[in-house]
Amino acid sequence: MTTDRPDTPDAAETTSQGPAQSPVAGAAELLAHAHRIEADAAERYGVLAEQMETHNNPDVARLFRKLEWIEGLHADKILGRAADTPLPALGPWEGKWPGDDSPEAVDLGEAHYLMTPWQALQMALKAEQSAFAFYDRLAQTATDAQVKQLATEFAEEEREHVELVLKELEKYPPPDETWSEDPDPAGSPE
Repeated sequence: MTTDRPDTPDAAETTSQGPAQSPVAGAAELLAHAHRIEADAAERYGVLAEQMETHNNPDVARLFRKLEWIEGLHADKILGRAADTPLPALGPWEGKWPGDDSPEAVDLGEAHYLMTPWQALQMALKAEQSAFAFYDRLAQTATDAQVKQLATEFAEEEREHVELVLKELEKYPPPDETWSEDPDPAGSPE
């Protein structure tokens, strides 16, 4: 089977669980991937915060800014953990994960300018669960001991993040059926 990701032809092979994941070559490469995952998540949350600020949805904008900040801290922590180990640069198509987007990057298409904090947290939950699944699968399939150990640690961190998002979700009610009805839509002739 071929893929539209030119640098990872093996990534398109499938298993019963979906596209096969390419193995990570070593600890430095895993740290580079982990940094990319957190940096991509921070960038996406920043884009969403800007969208919510533009559409005067300050509660959700603040939530996305907080998530952007947290993911930025995680990215910095990974760089600190790498210390003096040079990390390989990852090009746009070089992530060894299924699909084009890194596992923790939220889907921008799920955003709506009237979304509620509960919905924003649902987006974050899905991203955290995806990151957990990536690291958990890598921990289970890695043959390199350092990769297995790091992936296990990262999976545990992501599991903790899932729990934190679930706890945060308890603070907000799900939206009612009319959440997307705009009482003053743009361009309305009034």
